[in-house]
Amino acid sequence: MATEPANVPANHSTAASTFLVMGPSGCGKTTIGRILAKHLRIGFIDADDFHGSQNRAKMASGIPLDDDDRLPWLIRLNGELLRRQQRGDSVVIACSALKESYRKNLFRKVLDPVIIWLDCSPAVLSRRLTERTDHFMPPELLQSQLDTLEPPTTSIRIDGDLSEKQIVRTIEDALAIR
Repeated sequence: MATEPANVPANHSTAASTFLVMGPSGCGKTTIGRILAKHLRIGFIDADDFHGSQNRAKMASGIPLDDDDRLPWLIRLNGELLRRQQRGDSVVIACSALKESYRKNLFRKVLDPVIIWLDCSPAVLSRRLTERTDHFMPPELLQSQLDTLEPPTTSIRIDGDLSEKQIVRTIEDALAIR
């Protein structure tokens, strides 16, 4: 799987920016997002922390979320991104953001977000989900996420099968930061 910048916004910078690390469950978005935020010395948001108890219970019981389940969650996340933007704070957000409509709701009125898509093979995602024990998302819902995924047209596409160190280095290179 190639790692390629695809139509990266020409004027992105780390000053008061929003960086989305996205992909299906198991791609490493939270881990990579935290590392990237630390490297950039900016805030971090784990979108999973904004799910309501009903959404968590639904997923834990093996039922995929639908668009109606996700909308209030995306609205809460958008509000948080706008609050940080108004304060002039940059942030990395780890969020599945699987559909274009989800990204539109997430980024409503957010200025020039940079999307970093961790594109993993289904085999790697499945292995990672099976190995983790501390998450409400069961491996059985992976296929529903893969079926829902609409690849972003403007993003930095990263081979999510790489090591954490390789992924972060590739992102930093694409953003021209160190």
